Amino acid sequence: MTSFIHDMRSAAGADVVGGKGATLMRLAGLGFDVPAFVVVEAAAFTSAAAEAATGAALLVQLTGIGPGPYAVRSSAREEDGSAASHAGQFLSLLNVRAEDVPAAARSVFESGAAESVAEYRSSRQLGADGGAPAVVVQQMVDARCAGVLFTADPVSGRRDRIVVSAIAGLADRLVGGEEDGERYVLGKTSGEVLERPAEASLTDSDLAALRALAFSAEAAFGAPQDMEWAFAGQRLHLLQARPITTSLRPAPIADEVLVVLDNSNIVESYPGLVSPLTFSFAQYAYARVYRAFMRLVGIDAATIGSHAALFDNLLSRVDARVYYNLGNWYRALALLPGFSSNSASMELMMGVSEPLPAELVAAMAAPPQSRFRRTLGMARIGLALAGASLRLGRTKRGFYARLGAALAEPATTLDYKPLTALAAEYRRIEADLLDRWDAPLVNDFLCMIAFGGSRKLMQGWAGEAGLAVHSDIMIGQGDIVSAEPAQRIRAMGKLLGDDPELVAELEAGQGEGLARNPALQQAVRDYLDRFADRCPEELKLESVTLDRDPSPLYKAIAAAAAAGPGHAVERVDPVAALDRLFKGHPLRRAIAGVVLGIAKRRVRDRENLRFERTRIFGRGRRLFRAVGVQFHALGLLDTPDDVFMLTVAEVLGAIEGFAVSHDLAALARLRRAEMAAAATRRDPPERLSLKGAVATVGSAIAPLAPRARDEARERSGVGCSAGVVRAVARVIADPRTGTLKRGEILVARHTDPGWIALFTNAAAIVVERGSPLSHSAIVARELGIPCVVALKGAMEWIADGEMIEVDGATGQVRRVK
Repeated sequence: MTSFIHDMRSAAGADVVGGKGATLMRLAGLGFDVPAFVVVEAAAFTSAAAEAATGAALLVQLTGIGPGPYAVRSSAREEDGSAASHAGQFLSLLNVRAEDVPAAARSVFESGAAESVAEYRSSRQLGADGGAPAVVVQQMVDARCAGVLFTADPVSGRRDRIVVSAIAGLADRLVGGEEDGERYVLGKTSGEVLERPAEASLTDSDLAALRALAFSAEAAFGAPQDMEWAFAGQRLHLLQARPITTSLRPAPIADEVLVVLDNSNIVESYPGLVSPLTFSFAQYAYARVYRAFMRLVGIDAATIGSHAALFDNLLSRVDARVYYNLGNWYRALALLPGFSSNSASMELMMGVSEPLPAELVAAMAAPPQSRFRRTLGMARIGLALAGASLRLGRTKRGFYARLGAALAEPATTLDYKPLTALAAEYRRIEADLLDRWDAPLVNDFLCMIAFGGSRKLMQGWAGEAGLAVHSDIMIGQGDIVSAEPAQRIRAMGKLLGDDPELVAELEAGQGEGLARNPALQQAVRDYLDRFADRCPEELKLESVTLDRDPSPLYKAIAAAAAAGPGHAVERVDPVAALDRLFKGHPLRRAIAGVVLGIAKRRVRDRENLRFERTRIFGRGRRLFRAVGVQFHALGLLDTPDDVFMLTVAEVLGAIEGFAVSHDLAALARLRRAEMAAAATRRDPPERLSLKGAVATVGSAIAPLAPRARDEARERSGVGCSAGVVRAVARVIADPRTGTLKRGEILVARHTDPGWIALFTNAAAIVVERGSPLSHSAIVARELGIPCVVALKGAMEWIADGEMIEVDGATGQVRRVK
């Protein structure tokens, strides 16, 4: 008699073993971990004799696929097909004992004649007769957990998502709709867990295995799959797979263009979530400023114009966080002949975590030029830079004069100007300052070359000792404006004197009692007149400045009073240091002295000119707040602060008449919701490398989740200010809420000038991000505080309150037992 039983190695088609059976055989043949099974043809049940013989043979076959219990399921010809899955239409029986399998197979076969099956086929216009089902008999899995997986989201139709439903034990209750199970959503490309239940039974390694299974199955069948799976211990079994039959969005066209984003250093200026208004203001500023720089160094207008897209996109915004678009930075600066020889200096200045990938560098290589043309171009740029350098003193005086004229009118007058006047004021700032940002640009470029070149020179001539002297000589500029707030706060702490009641008031952020100390009150007024805009996250227009909320200043004064006199900063005698280092090498000594002197002046001027940037952003903040008040009064916004949810173009467009959307309140509500969602997700990595559109990245960031702590005892960052300190670490995420006692070590993810009040009490500083030219490094050197930057993961690695040792010269940080 003909055998109607096929083992899992068979290659029978769906017309013989049904759709499910044929798919399982294909999966087994491709090497997927499918539990052992056999398939009984529907023809076995057409006569009593055939059925009896098949039943006896089936019991023999079961001994070959392993001990029971078994699952007995249907496999109709069109079941698990691309047109209709027939899911749930036929009988499935689980945990069937071996001796009961023949009878169970008969029941499953008979379920093909159920009225519900005919109704299902009719509703989908599949024809009246789909044929009787074959029967799959498969060894049951002793499942730790099981469930279903969709390699695309069947609800939204998105193909960049993997959706997993899981349940403890077998998945029959989940598949049958008796329980909802646990829902997980994974980014298909990133692997990030975008959604998971509060109490999850699947681990990260389980999800990684499921994602790998999804990729393999989809690749094997060439289409998105609906799969059932089960974990037996750590072993992942694929129980069945079928095409997703719901309509999905079209598959996106593959895009191989590599984009590299990095926020290693810019996060110091724009930490955390950044509003649309701030980002658009910064984006415009960068574009206009660097176009001006190219004109300044002699790049012709046609070349600048043809590369407009590069300058307009030097910054990117991912999940409300700001990044440098490194590829565009390199492409823009590569317009300068000879730039490739100075790209390392630019990386040092920008504080990027690693060089660009070779693939991207090769893709944007400049077209070959003759040596003559290349030399001529470098000479032209060199002459322009040399001229700009010689004129730098005069250029700075002109810049400060324009700045003074632009900001001469008290900022409070903006509160009383009509909207058209406010728009005109913004346009004037653009034209008078952003388009003529000459002094900061020239100085920054010279600083990049001088600082990077001097470090390279000192390291090449004297190794680590040379780098140490380089760092020492950069200490003690004496007139860096960024150090002035700390010095003033310490002085105000002394003025506070022995007044416990006023100290308590200031510690609580209250300043009413300042009237009892006129000298201190005047010092506070003077501080606010000069540094009201120097607040935490000062370049974010939405930040609350000290003139609106002076409580952080009051608390810093109280802390300075409690700390007592600060330690004296030991200034390194650069002459003596270089004499010792280059004893017997007078020429090297002379060259090093000149080069280090230039680098020191450029670093000083860079930091001071950045304070002027703060003042301009402060004026912009005040201007846009005034616009928000009037938009709210006109009913255009729900609250005045909603102006920060708009872009500069949207604000000006509403005033000047080129807006493309007039429901500003709806725009603001949408963006507030987006930022609220972004706040629930952890910060994206400091470097993102992706292919194609950047828009797909933001929604692929995982929600906040605890990270495992690294138990290493010692790690290395970049030493920026020499000195060895052993003290208690204080891990602070926000300077407005964190407190630092005198003599503690400040540990932060990033800092900006608004952190200066905490620097006052710090024995040492450890920062996750930054470079030797970061604000934290420069101010730490000025104040004589040991400092280490770029210590990756410091906030998770160092526990708040534990004893650590910091070596600001070598960059070593050690956790002390």
